[in-house]
Amino acid sequence: MTSKTRITGILLASALAGGTATEAQRAPAATQLKLPPEVLSLACAPTLTYEAPTVELRITGGQDSFVRRIHAPGDLVTVNAGSDNGIKIGQEFYVRRVYAPGQKTISRDQPATVRTSGWIRIYAVDPKMSLATVTHACDTIEISDYLEPFALPQMPVASTSEAKPEKNYGRVMMGTDRRRSFGKGDYFVLNRGSDQGVKPGARFVVFRNKHELGVQQPDNFLYELGEAIAVDVRKDASTLQVTLSRDAFTEGDLVAMRPEQ
Repeated sequence: MTSKTRITGILLASALAGGTATEAQRAPAATQLKLPPEVLSLACAPTLTYEAPTVELRITGGQDSFVRRIHAPGDLVTVNAGSDNGIKIGQEFYVRRVYAPGQKTISRDQPATVRTSGWIRIYAVDPKMSLATVTHACDTIEISDYLEPFALPQMPVASTSEAKPEKNYGRVMMGTDRRRSFGKGDYFVLNRGSDQGVKPGARFVVFRNKHELGVQQPDNFLYELGEAIAVDVRKDASTLQVTLSRDAFTEGDLVAMRPEQ
């Protein structure tokens, strides 16, 4: 028996005392989250990163008799940190992973999309490792997904500005699971953030430049595809939700903010 096997066995024995071996494979059923669907949706929305995450806190395994790499609500997963690292029972964490642009290195010119897989609650702790319950899944929870502190997002108040959009264009970036097209209600990421004056609730207009698509119409106007609002803003990237779509937004389309009046 390996050291890690003994540790997780001790954790399960103490946390699930009195249960059968079969029962010990899952924690008590996760409490149903009674939250507005738009809040849950936003919590699962993608973000953008210009560098590979350096977070060391990760999902390292599960509690099964076979090798399993994906997990769902109610499953127990192992975390590679314990009380020696400040981990406490009841703590919650987002579970995330990065989708890099193909096989390319993540950089300013080649940003990656961050996928929120779901979130977990710490269930049992020893000095070096912990067990956690998957409490909500936006996607499957996978081995090597990394953890970040959990806090439910706040839905921003949408701007009512009808001002003419600025010409400091950003770009529609790749979305969740390398998605490249978006319609009303969908989330996409933008390569503009607070450093470029973006605030939560800001309104944007999305355009298509057909000349960039190889269409020989150099004197044509930009086509207005629709609108979106900023629902999550970081230093140099934002997550937007599509509010109006005349046609699908696609990766590379131009995005311009309406300034406050």
